[in-house]
Amino acid sequence: MKKEAIIEKIIKTLHVLPFEKAEEIADFADFILKKHEEYILQKGIYKLTEDSETFNFFNEEEVLYSVKDIKKKTLSFIPKGLL
Repeated sequence: MKKEAIIEKIIKTLHVLPFEKAEEIADFADFILKKHEEYILQKGIYKLTEDSETFNFFNEEEVLYSVKDIKKKTLSFIPKGLL
């Protein structure tokens, strides 16, 4: 179904519905539009930071710790049988 056909279908439905239901649909459409705008904005910010060289120092940073450095911490206040 093409976008124009979907728009026509929605308009026909809105004409049949009571005012309160049409208002709910308008509110929902506003919600969806705001979510889409936020997504576009986030995508743009991501692209800007991805293209930026601001955080390149992370790529050049020496690895200070490895998996071998991780130590298991025991919870001494819990009885051993419950762990």
